[in-house]
Amino acid sequence: MEAAVTELDIQRLNDRFAIPSIAQIVPGNGGLPKVKISSAAASAEIYLHGAHLTSWIPAGAEEVIFLSDKAQFQDGKAIRGGVPVCFPWFNAKADDPKAPSHGFVRTKTWELESIIHEGNAIAVALSTQHDQATQKWWPHDFHAVHKITIGSDLKLELSVTNTGAARFNFQEALHTYYRVGDVRQVRLSSLDGVTYLDNADNLREKVQQGDNIFTQRTDNAYINTESELELSDPQLRRRILIGKQNSKNTVVWNPGDELARGMADLGDEEWQHFVCVEAANIRSAAITLEPGEEHTMTANIRLAELH
Repeated sequence: MEAAVTELDIQRLNDRFAIPSIAQIVPGNGGLPKVKISSAAASAEIYLHGAHLTSWIPAGAEEVIFLSDKAQFQDGKAIRGGVPVCFPWFNAKADDPKAPSHGFVRTKTWELESIIHEGNAIAVALSTQHDQATQKWWPHDFHAVHKITIGSDLKLELSVTNTGAARFNFQEALHTYYRVGDVRQVRLSSLDGVTYLDNADNLREKVQQGDNIFTQRTDNAYINTESELELSDPQLRRRILIGKQNSKNTVVWNPGDELARGMADLGDEEWQHFVCVEAANIRSAAITLEPGEEHTMTANIRLAELH
């Protein structure tokens, strides 16, 4: 178990990193420390637990990121909603079903590295690395940085460096939950004709026909997709434009009604109010790093009005 964060710890973080009236570190849900950003361009909240963004509200807009009312904010638990960081595997670990789903960094407290102005945006960088607990599950030396740039656009950059003496492979995803008015009314475009693996149908390979619509459980991993996607939401009268770099897969997920009712950290009806669209490198697109090599995957998110 990780030690509880004290008021003194919070004060020390603020002494080092706070930007008056723009960025401060405060106790969040469950007493977990979070970085609270409030600038002319946008507001946001980022937990050190999992380097986990839980809110992004561009100026003049509504909340873009979904967070469950039943999310659990405690050591060893992943936060339901926001942007969980999946690393170094995705879903269950192939050779160890007892290993934590989606890896171990989303339930780990990251170090706050910096909070700086970058033009009109605020960039928050957090880092984590191997330790005894991670090597129990994955015997490699690594250093990871999640840099989150908050402005009128949102930029997420996950950088992984091999700090050991041996090559390793890893999978990764920025598991972004987008808040929508009614998932049954939204459309996700630009994946027409793309091959995907359907995790709701034993990973059967299929080809997307037209726009994605969400009338039932969806759990698709699209292969060799790099184009910007558009999530159109008629109820909230907006489009979310989702771009990425150095990512070969796009994962699209919504649990649907039946699965959602079995999830303790998700309200029975909450599945109607989000869809996950994730920049990822998983399965055959896993990344190989030689000693000393670094890989960075980026997601870029912006809002636009409906056509």
